[in-house]
Amino acid sequence: MAEEQQQGARRRSSTETRSRVEASLKRRYRREQRFKIYGVLAVLASVSFVAFFFISIVSQGYTAFTQTYMQLDVELDPDVIDPDGGRAVEQLSRANYGKLTRAALAELFPGVSGRKGKRELKRLISTGAPYDLRDRVVADPELIGTSQSIWFIADDEVDAYVKTSGKAADEVQQGRLSDQQVAWIDELIANGRIEKRFNRVFFTSGDSRDPELAGIWAAAKGSFFMLIVCMGLAFPLGVAAAIYLEEFAPRNRWVDLIEVNINNLAAVPSIVFGLLGLAVFINFLSLPRSAPLVGGLVLALMTLPTIIIASRGAITAVPPSIREAALGLGASQVQAVTHHVLPLAMPGMLTGAILGLARALGETAPLLMIGMVAFVVEAPQTPLDPSSALPVQIFLWADSPERAFAERTGAAIMVLLGFLLVMNASAVWLRSKYERRW
Repeated sequence: MAEEQQQGARRRSSTETRSRVEASLKRRYRREQRFKIYGVLAVLASVSFVAFFFISIVSQGYTAFTQTYMQLDVELDPDVIDPDGGRAVEQLSRANYGKLTRAALAELFPGVSGRKGKRELKRLISTGAPYDLRDRVVADPELIGTSQSIWFIADDEVDAYVKTSGKAADEVQQGRLSDQQVAWIDELIANGRIEKRFNRVFFTSGDSRDPELAGIWAAAKGSFFMLIVCMGLAFPLGVAAAIYLEEFAPRNRWVDLIEVNINNLAAVPSIVFGLLGLAVFINFLSLPRSAPLVGGLVLALMTLPTIIIASRGAITAVPPSIREAALGLGASQVQAVTHHVLPLAMPGMLTGAILGLARALGETAPLLMIGMVAFVVEAPQTPLDPSSALPVQIFLWADSPERAFAERTGAAIMVLLGFLLVMNASAVWLRSKYERRW
């Protein structure tokens, strides 16, 4: 009887244990399922935020890639342009071309009178129209005395009105266009004298106070010069430092201190490097402010720790057997590193360098500290000329009160993101094509 009771107790204990284990497994499976669901939700949230970011930027900026143009029949009166008839470039450049564009507008709307009406009519066309006409005449003086049908850039408010499909009521309520100006624009559209074209000016001109004349060429060229200086300085120094630390440096507390500081510098805020560049390169070495050379030097200091860390990782990834085989065949340590280790580690080094340059391309804070926030119209010809950069240009346009700068801000962000995507894609391509798996 006692034995039967013991067996029954053991069966009950086994059943309870199995029940507890099954319940524990069910709870664990539920937790794993919830964890998977949380992971999927996190991924969906991240993708949603990224998609919202790109959609908002594209929806705001894609309209900047087109610009409204207005056709005027301009009478190139020789009495206004070149009364002496000498066709001297200096004389042609000083002529009153604004009078000719105003006369062309008045010919389209002969009933306009009064100072206010003429002022509103003149505002339909960009302030750069007289300069465009001047450049045409200087390039071809034979145009003097003829009548030319020329497409000029329209004012930014006219451009916004045309791009919004003629929402006249909104424009009038906001006070940007008068009822009369809206009527003139509608008449020009009906007569085929207004059309949207590709905004070539956005890619070929520098900054401007007038949104319709503003472009990214000067800022893009300044960024190019800075990246050249940054790459030319940071990459060889970073690779050399990584090779020394990994292959030749003795293992002592001083080398350990250097390694710790390199890792710490990679996490230092970028504005600190801007302050360092302001103190050393501008105040101490007296290098020119707003110059791509100084910007490249500052970005090189900021990128150097990243390149060193990536290069050291690439060198470490090369198997020790490569070094041992080279040394066993009689190569010196320098030959083993330069002839065998370095070529095998170069794809990883280039990947790290490209990613570091991509980060440097999008930096704004250090460039603000060295004066590259200045208003620069002309594109720099050398790294010593005053210049801006794409991130700084975006910062300036985003702070401008004119609403036409909002779409140009979005377009400039799209261009900058395009450069960053190309650079990151290049890094991925280099890694996938040349990286070896040991």
